[in-house]
Amino acid sequence: MFTGIIENPCPLVETRELEGRRRLIVDLAPIRAYDAGPAERPLAALGDSIAINGCCLTVVALTGDQASFDVIPETLELTSLGGLKVGTRVNVERAMAFGDRIDGHLVQGHIEGTGTVIVSEDQGGQWWLSVDCGKDFAARTLHKGSVTLDGVSLTVAELTADSVAVALVPHTLERTVLGERRVGDRVNLEADLIGGWVRRTVEGMGLEIRRGT
Repeated sequence: MFTGIIENPCPLVETRELEGRRRLIVDLAPIRAYDAGPAERPLAALGDSIAINGCCLTVVALTGDQASFDVIPETLELTSLGGLKVGTRVNVERAMAFGDRIDGHLVQGHIEGTGTVIVSEDQGGQWWLSVDCGKDFAARTLHKGSVTLDGVSLTVAELTADSVAVALVPHTLERTVLGERRVGDRVNLEADLIGGWVRRTVEGMGLEIRRGT
């Protein structure tokens, strides 16, 4: 489980094509700039869950601060991870521990699919990012509710029948890669977990959900 609060963007330093999967190697060293633990403490351990651009992956190998992740075909199909190039920075968040403060919202790291950026522009004091997310995803999203884009917990600033928009503050631009997204880029999508449970329960009772105006 994650919170959608990115620790720091980290570079993808290598990719390898293996039998039936792709290995991504990410240098986690930039996290040390904000890590409160001892400098010599490992940033991760084998088997740890780490969200890479919002996708929960398992650490399968470690060399110093470089962590390796194996990505299977289903994940490559559902997410934008298959299009990552060496040198690209990715959003990184290590899994939360029980008792941690939740500054964002509950995020599973289970990507439902990708959306396409349709607006990415500076609006004076904020960066406006609008994503074509499709009608199904939009129907499960609430205006002023939470949404996860590339692993970042954000508040929905604008919602249409098939798109979601967020307003990014300078801190978010500094600590994530969302400010690098441009029109046409794909972003990983995860709807609010609690909202999904509520919708499933209501629909299971045979009740109709009506969107507010």
